[in-house]
Formats: sequence, C-alpha cells, structure tokens
Amino acid sequence: MLMESDGPVPKKSRLVNSVDCAMEEAPSNAVGVNQSLHWTQWQILDSILPTGGFAHSYGLEVAMQSRMNNQEDLRSFVIQVLENTGSLLPTLLLPFVYCASKSPDTAAWVKIDQLLEATLTNEVVRKASTSQGSALLRVAASVFTEIQALQDLQRTFLGSKSVSFHHAPIFGLICGLVGFDGEMAQRAYMFVTMRDVFSAATRLNLIGPLAASVLQHQVAPDAERMVQKWRDRDVTEASQTAPLLDALQGCHAYVFSRLFCS
Repeated sequence: MLMESDGPVPKKSRLVNSVDCAMEEAPSNAVGVNQSLHWTQWQILDSILPTGGFAHSYGLEVAMQSRMNNQEDLRSFVIQVLENTGSLLPTLLLPFVYCASKSPDTAAWVKIDQLLEATLTNEVVRKASTSQGSALLRVAASVFTEIQALQDLQRTFLGSKSVSFHHAPIFGLICGLVGFDGEMAQRAYMFVTMRDVFSAATRLNLIGPLAASVLQHQVAPDAERMVQKWRDRDVTEASQTAPLLDALQGCHAYVFSRLFCS
C-alpha cells in the first residue's frame, strides 16, 4: 500500500515544477516589444541624466523667503506644484506632455511648442522652460544615438528661432519616441516634477535627504490623484489653478541671492 510521504520533494519533481514555471512564463517573452527600450525609459527618469532640471526650484526658493519653513508647508507646496503640473504650471504642463507623446512627430511638436510659447506670460518660467527643454534635447540626442529622429530634430531646429524648445513638449516627444504610452509619459512627468522639487528642498536645507524620501513616498498618492484628475487632456484645456504659485515663481528674478535659476 502506497502512503504519501512528508519528506522533501524528489529532485525530479522539483525539476518538473521548474520546467512548468518556465513554460508558463514563456508567453510573456513572446510579446513583440523591444525589451532594450526599458533601459532607455528608466534612464530618462534617472537623476544622473544632466537635463538641467536640478537647476530649478519651481518657486520653492522664493516660497522659503515668504516664511515657508517646515515640512507641512513643503508638503502643501509640492501638492500645489503637482496640481498646477496637471493643469498648467509654467515650465511643466501635463496636457502638452500628453499631446506631444501621443503624436511624436516633428510637425505636431512644432505646433505644440509654439502654442506653449504663446501661452506662457511669466518671463522667468518661460526662460526656465526653454533652457530645460533645449538641454533635455541635447542630452537625449547625445545619449540615445539610436533614435534618428532626435538627431534630425537637433540638427534642424536647435539654434533656430522658429521654435522655443519648451520642456514639456520636448519631454513628451522623447517619451513617445522611446515607447512610453500617453499615460506613462504623463505619470513620468509628474514623478520628475515631484523629484526635482524635493531635491531642491534638500539642497536648500529645508529638509534632510531621508525625511525628503519619506515625504516623497507620502505625497505619491496625491501625485497619482492629480494624474487621474488631469490625464489625457488636450492642450486647449490647459489652465492655471494656483495663481499664487505663479506669482512666487515670477518673483524669483528679484531675489538678490539665489541658488537656483527659477
């Protein structure tokens, strides 16, 4: 009479189970997606990529001089930045990111860039947007040399006066070229915005690196809520939801001693 054993599973059985697992995982690798693009996508979000974003505080430096001096104030400031990023924040505009990523071609990008140039009225943030955008294009064209469209874009337009190279359309265009869908491009943009603000707060000694990481994790659900609220909107729906933040950013040029460009 055969009895069930409580002992270890025989090697043969373990081998069969491992083969079964491999057979179950095989279909996921059959998807016609260039897996190497994942490394490019992750690098776009890497803080080591010298895109110039860390030269800007998004108004945080001026806000600190306006008596914002604790973590709760910082949390409120970041949430307002994210809210404006979703709708319309000078330098960072989610609708423009979405439209550029959805149609990553030169003709569509030129129209979006020109529309954004006409929309931004804040001189400080307009300069910050164009400096970040042109820096991002130069870096992307130098690093991702396999994407011919970036080389053509740089050769044709960089230095030209027909476009301004605003950051949001450039970011969306690059995301579209490296395989991000519209939703992921928008979420990536919100992440980059949040990351850069917390980095600025750390360098301004408003918060320590560990505390900044904890606070960033706590604010992440708010960022996701903003994405869901403002996602997939056309550029014609862009709006300003926190005018006080816009005023703070516009005052950056009047600060006598400052660490950041905007």
